[in-house]
Amino acid sequence: MNNLLLGENVLIIGAGGLLGTKVTRHALEQGAKVIAVDLSVEHLHARLSKEGVDITNPNLSCSSLDITIEDDVIKFFESGIKITGAVNCTYPRNKAYGAHFFDVKISDFNENLSLHLGSAFLFTQQCAKYFKINKKPFSLVNISSIYGVIAPKFEIYDNTTMSMPVEYAAIKSAILHLSKYAIKYVNNSLFRINSVSPGGIFDNQPESFLNAYKALTNGEGMLDVNDVIGTIMFLLSPTSKFVTGQNIIVDDGFTL
Repeated sequence: MNNLLLGENVLIIGAGGLLGTKVTRHALEQGAKVIAVDLSVEHLHARLSKEGVDITNPNLSCSSLDITIEDDVIKFFESGIKITGAVNCTYPRNKAYGAHFFDVKISDFNENLSLHLGSAFLFTQQCAKYFKINKKPFSLVNISSIYGVIAPKFEIYDNTTMSMPVEYAAIKSAILHLSKYAIKYVNNSLFRINSVSPGGIFDNQPESFLNAYKALTNGEGMLDVNDVIGTIMFLLSPTSKFVTGQNIIVDDGFTL
């Protein structure tokens, strides 16, 4: 369906990432005006250009913002931006992120929760405040994960150096409940928050991992990042205007 987001103004944070670049491109293609945000505008321009986005498009504006800095986020929302929806594609973490369970230090665990979950709280809070001031339909899409829903299937990591970070499971599950909390707190049909939980996204993982993962799906295996985009576009659009508090899993049956 073309022009699904015609007339919508969408804020995308983490717009220079693997998911964010594609969300930005598709939102523009669907007729939205987009505010794309990342840590560096120069980096963002480079990433979007590589994705095939025309950075001179009058429907696109790019800004820099560190989603973990409270004062900057508050000022950004108070800057006069006009938005009807937002997608949080950010993934802030420290250098120790990804250590195996027994090697994780409590200081690193706490810092990663603060960076990722803390910034998700801050962004959700400010979206809710923005809505309370403007009183116009608003849809926020948060990105969770299959591992925010089920326990990790650790056997697929055998014969690799990879692991499923404990911080990731804690954060992604918490984001699901944070979304529900905010919806009930605001308590207005015009303000919606939903989550998308992708299965594994292909990013040049080891072949042994890819094969083990694929065996637990209905046959597709690891998804292409584009496979998640349609669900995000749907949730941003008025087509889903009474869908709220939901978590849509896109995983080709991995969680079944």
